[in-house]
Order: sequence, then structure tokens, then C-alpha cells
Amino acid sequence: MSGFAHRLSGAMAQRGPLCLGIDPHPGLLSRWGLAADPVGLARFSDICVAAFEGFAVVKPQVAFFEAYGSAGFAVLESTIAALRERGVLVLADAKRGDIGSTMAAYAEAWVGDSPMAADAVTVSPYLGFGSLRPLLDKALERDRGVFVLAATSNPEGASVQRAIGAGQVVGCTVAQSIVDAAATVNRETLAATAAGSGWVGVVVGATLSDPPDVSGLGGPVLVPGVGVQGGRPEALAGFGGAGPGQLLPAVSREVLQAGPDVDALRTAAERMRDAVAYLNMPT
Repeated sequence: MSGFAHRLSGAMAQRGPLCLGIDPHPGLLSRWGLAADPVGLARFSDICVAAFEGFAVVKPQVAFFEAYGSAGFAVLESTIAALRERGVLVLADAKRGDIGSTMAAYAEAWVGDSPMAADAVTVSPYLGFGSLRPLLDKALERDRGVFVLAATSNPEGASVQRAIGAGQVVGCTVAQSIVDAAATVNRETLAATAAGSGWVGVVVGATLSDPPDVSGLGGPVLVPGVGVQGGRPEALAGFGGAGPGQLLPAVSREVLQAGPDVDALRTAAERMRDAVAYLNMPT
């Protein structure tokens, strides 16, 4: 099993299959009585770190930090460090995607030696899956994970992601071709390393009624959109053909609206963790 896959499967088994988001958008900052400035951002993040200690994975949404420039990135760096010091796996929700040397620079930032480097990062393959190679190589070198956008819940995504004819299989959607490409990377890596589980995952929105088939992925599936966005935790069994311990539901607003009290926030997170615990059980 790859280093990241081992850490992720262990965390999900011990702490539950749940990814908690840190999404400090202005509306939530206001609801928590915090200013929409770097000081409020830091306080919001500190509360989340305190509440989410002991959970498997936490996913800071990079855009909400980036909005404050260098001060926001400084808060993000300290938040990532604080979570990792507490043994929480950090998934940077950066959705980066580019080509050549630019993608290599993103790789250094998010899975290399940068202070912002996390345990895993989300990336966009829509400049071609092959454009991800510099980041995939760096992540493998550093035993980190990558979650590739495949099928998102937003209506605008369907015109691209559900288009037919992009894959090697007749009738394959673009989204399915992304899943299949990630599966190929996992198989090649596992064959070369004799590992037992892949480090390349995909992102599939929880509200989709026709998700791509992830049964052959050989890696984890991040499933955002659980809770306020409409994805129901009790409806994820077998989602996309996933097996036990493969799905990682992600929730943000459903939990964050319980803040800013740390205990209330932790209780909301525990309630959601309990609701998806069945996803680790054999069918």
C-alpha cells in the first residue's frame, strides 16, 4: 500500500470515513461574529482546528484563504501545520490544473516542500489528464495523494463531464474516462511497487444520480456535497459501485453552521461521522 493510501485507510478505519471542510466564506465569518479580514480568518481556522482534532481528514478550501492575499496564505500555512501536528490528514482543496513547468510549480506548492504542502490535493484534469503528470510524479515521490475532479455536482459541469465519446470505451463519458485514467495510474504504480491500494483518487459529487463507475479505480473517492448541498449520508451505499472503505464523504456547511462554539461544532461533526460510519462496513 502506498504511503498516502496507508495513512488514509488507517485514518478512515480508526476515525471514520469523513472529510470536514474549512470554508471561511464571508457569510460564515459574519454568522460567527468574525470580521472578513485576516484576523477573522485566523480565528475561524483556529476554532475549526480545535473542533476537528481527532477526525480523519480536513479539507481547507484554498480560495477562501487566497482571497486575502499573502496574509490569507499565511493563515492557510499555519492551519495546515496545526492540523498535521494533531495527526489529522490535510486535503488542500486547490483544484489546480495547468501544463508543463507551471504544473510542476503547482506540484512543489501543494505536494512538494512548500509550507502549504498537504497530505493530498485536488486537481483539475480538464487540460488533459496527461497534463497532471508533473504533480502526480511529485505526489508519488513524496508519498502524498491526489484527488482528480471527475464528475462534479454543479449543473455547468455536465456539458463537459458527461459528454460522450472521449474514452477508449464506446459510449464512455468524459467523467468516466477521467476515472479510468486514474485507475490506470493506480494499477501501474501498484504493479511496480507491489502496493495494495492506490494513491490517486477522484472527486464525484454526492448529488449526482448517475455517477461514473469507480469500482475499478483502486483508490479513494472524495464525495463532496453532503448535507446542505443535498447529498444525503444514508444514500451513499454502493455509490458509483464503490466498495467498503472507498468513499470519503465531504461535508462543510452542514457542520460549520453549528459554530463558532467548539463543542457544538465537534458535536455536529461527530453526528455526521456516525451517519456515514456504515460506509466502512463490508456489504
